[in-house]
Amino acid sequence: MDMARGPRLKTQLDETAARFTASVFFDWRLLPFDVKGSIAHVTMLAEQQIIANDDAKTIIAGLNQVLEEWQTGRLSPHLEWEDVHMNVEGRLNEIIGPVSGMLHTARSRNDQVALDMHLYMLEVGSRLKAGLHALIAAMVQRAVEDLDVIIPGYTHMQAAQPILLSHHWMAYKSMFVRDYDRLEQWYDRTSCSPLGAGALSGTPYPTNPERTRELLGLKRVYDNSIDAVSDRDFLMEFLSWASLTGIHMSRLAEELVLWSSQEFGYIRIADEYSTGSSIMPQKRNPDVAELTRGKAGRVIGRMQGLLTTMKGLPLAYDSDMQEDKEAVFDVVDTMISLLTVVPPMLTTLRVNRERILRRLGNDYTAATDLADLLVTKGMTFREAHHLVGRLVSLLEAAGKGFQDVDAKWLKDVVPEIRPEWLKHLSPSDLVEKRTQPMATATSRVREQIEEAQSWLMRHNDFGGENFSP
Repeated sequence: MDMARGPRLKTQLDETAARFTASVFFDWRLLPFDVKGSIAHVTMLAEQQIIANDDAKTIIAGLNQVLEEWQTGRLSPHLEWEDVHMNVEGRLNEIIGPVSGMLHTARSRNDQVALDMHLYMLEVGSRLKAGLHALIAAMVQRAVEDLDVIIPGYTHMQAAQPILLSHHWMAYKSMFVRDYDRLEQWYDRTSCSPLGAGALSGTPYPTNPERTRELLGLKRVYDNSIDAVSDRDFLMEFLSWASLTGIHMSRLAEELVLWSSQEFGYIRIADEYSTGSSIMPQKRNPDVAELTRGKAGRVIGRMQGLLTTMKGLPLAYDSDMQEDKEAVFDVVDTMISLLTVVPPMLTTLRVNRERILRRLGNDYTAATDLADLLVTKGMTFREAHHLVGRLVSLLEAAGKGFQDVDAKWLKDVVPEIRPEWLKHLSPSDLVEKRTQPMATATSRVREQIEEAQSWLMRHNDFGGENFSP
């Protein structure tokens, strides 16, 4: 008898329908987690005297063999067993015989697959925390190396006020720290066991869900069996987290694309993270940054897809939920690839200090400070704002910057402004005036860097997981 179809169905599933409904070709990666959950389940069954100890030992030995075959690549998925769970049980039956049928006592594939996804996502979460830590460390390293570089800060993509480049890098650090905090909170909520819920209502066997939770190292058990098998909040929340983190990386990537262009020329992305053109020999394309930007859209699309799938499902389990896996697995792989490539792209880029220095002072970013200076001389801010705006328009028409102004010209066009006042408008002076704790003065940015370095030291434990693609 086909284990998945049972006695209720008299004919075999159509081959086209079998491929349509099968999930084994994408949920195969869940096998080690399926085995881990099964070992905890059968251990609990024996402790509760639901099955014999000897049978439990035989099943556990067989499960370990299945896992070993999977790890060494000697195990292949069978379409006729439709999903990873039935493939494990089918191979187990081949190894130990009919006693394998005891494994599924007091368990449904509904609580089984939910558990597998919890265990898988917890392992993924540890790896992604390590990847985010590496990304934050890269931002801090850039801030340390570029602490002496002043750039124009932008609003509306127009040069606004001078800031330290390190201050700009640290803004991204702050975004990624929030992403890390959100991931930790998600991780805590995901550490929850649905095993024991059965199909949706629990089980008549005297099981001990708390014991399986303990064996699996999870923090809690679901308090409602229907919710346990129908909850996919932890997956939708993960996709939401990935979307927001992807947006932050995309914004950073967009600036790397702009800044590496000939029009800006602020940075040069290393050759290892650039590509050439098939037709234009002069090109250095920031493909890694562009793909970082593009993959954020892919992640957001996956989130929208699963939200749409889940929005109209009745309780408890429905096969529509099978659609969660391809979306989640794709986003997991995408986020791991991003967190693998973005940190070294950042740490190896070169800042073009000479180009930035030539740009500074020619973009009127000192205008706000000149208006503030006029306020100290007795003007209202609106009067000063209007006067400086008129001066900038005249300078722009004459092709001049603040540094080009001579006393006679200034007296003729804007006599209210004295030439000596302009001497206080150097980019370094303007940066160092901004001394609030969150501001861009060197001393304040250095404090931000030191706090970030301390944060990195406090958050360097990822449950034994090392980040790798």
